[in-house]
Parts: sequence; C-alpha cells; structure tokens
Amino acid sequence: MASDEVAGSGESGPSDEVALLDGLATTRAIRRYRDEPVLEDDLATIMWHATRAPSGSNRQPFRFVVLRDGPRARQAKALLGESFRTLWAEKRRRDGYDAGSGTQSDTPKARMAATMEHFVDHFETTPVVVLACLIRHRSPTPTEGASVYPACQNQLLAARALGYGGVMTMWHAYVEDELRELLDIPDDVAISATLTLGRPEGGHGPVRRRPVDELVFDDGWEQPARWAEDPPGTRFTSAGPPRRQS
Repeated sequence: MASDEVAGSGESGPSDEVALLDGLATTRAIRRYRDEPVLEDDLATIMWHATRAPSGSNRQPFRFVVLRDGPRARQAKALLGESFRTLWAEKRRRDGYDAGSGTQSDTPKARMAATMEHFVDHFETTPVVVLACLIRHRSPTPTEGASVYPACQNQLLAARALGYGGVMTMWHAYVEDELRELLDIPDDVAISATLTLGRPEGGHGPVRRRPVDELVFDDGWEQPARWAEDPPGTRFTSAGPPRRQS
C-alpha cells in the first residue's frame, strides 16, 4: 500500500510508490482533470515506461505524438474536441443514455453520461493528449494492436503511479485526415488510439468488473476455474452483456 493511501478506501493521492498489483486493480478511467499541467519530468517518466512495453518481434513500432500547449497542439485539441463531441452525441443517442435509468441523476448510467459530457465539453483544456501511433511494416492486420496497446496500458499505469490519470479512446477517427495533415503523420502510420492525461479531479480506487469466474475458464470453454476467486470485498459492475445462467 502506498504511504499516502487511506487504508481501506482504495483512494490515493500523488505517489510513485503504488504497488504493481494495487495499481492494476485500482487504475480507473479518468475523464475529469484539474487545471494543472503535467510536469515535464513526470511526463518523461510516463512516456519512458510506455516505451518499455513489449511488441511483436520487439520491433517497437509504436510512436507517441504528445500534444500539450504548442500552436499545433491547440489546433489538434480543437479538432479532437469536435470529434469527441460528435461521436459522444451519437453514442449517447444510440445507447439510450437518456432513457430508462438514465433519467435518474443518481444512477450509474446517468453518472457515466454526466462524466462523458464533461469530458467532451472540456476536451480542449485537457492537460496532455497523446496520439498512440503504429508504424506499419505490412498491410493492416486484426492483430496489429498487440504491438501498440500494451504501451498504452503502460502509459496509463505509469500515470497512475505518479498521481495522474487518463483514459484511452478511439474517438479521433472523425477527424483523422485533418490530424494527419496538421501533424505531418505519414499515411503508412496508423493512429491507433488517443489518450488523455492529467491530475484527476477525483481519485483512483478499486474498479468494478465482472466476477472472475465469469471470465476465466479451466481446460475448456465455460469450464469452471474453481481456483479463480474474487478477493473478499470485491465489488462488481452491472454493465456488459447478460451474465450466463448457472
């Protein structure tokens, strides 16, 4: 447990002493940021750890375009803000965020919608935006993400360790052509994800996921892994596809 963590709460402030397993279990998607810059030394540490990630044949084809407050960064954030607002509005309508339990402000569905609305409405003020790119050495394949997404996860975990937070999205797609032209990104380089980083307004803490016995099988599909159990006190999410009946 980190020295500044409140025992039992799962919440912690800035620290580089977050234990690895604790970080894996408590790194939330952070979409609300304080009006504070990410310190350059911290950003350097975050990006260095991102580049330690594995990749196919150790080619290290990932590249990161970091957008802070330079002239092109501001233009790129404006483009991305437009894209994020457009695609969130489409998702909000398509997934019915304003129907059912979404009409009650204290439900998980409504809280998620409010968080997303804040995220896209304030995108241009995000302290750091990172475009995770992939230099292709062959035609696009369904598995090429294996050489870039581990680096993205390293980036988020390193940010967590230093008291920052972030989230990975694919919502750059609506303005990808404009981003390529603005930032001189070659055609043979994939923009694989957009990550945002900053000091959280809230905090990290235990994430809610499906029970482990629904996700891990032993010796065959849907064969119970009786040794796989959730730690005491684990809280679960109600999101996702319908759970299988026992």
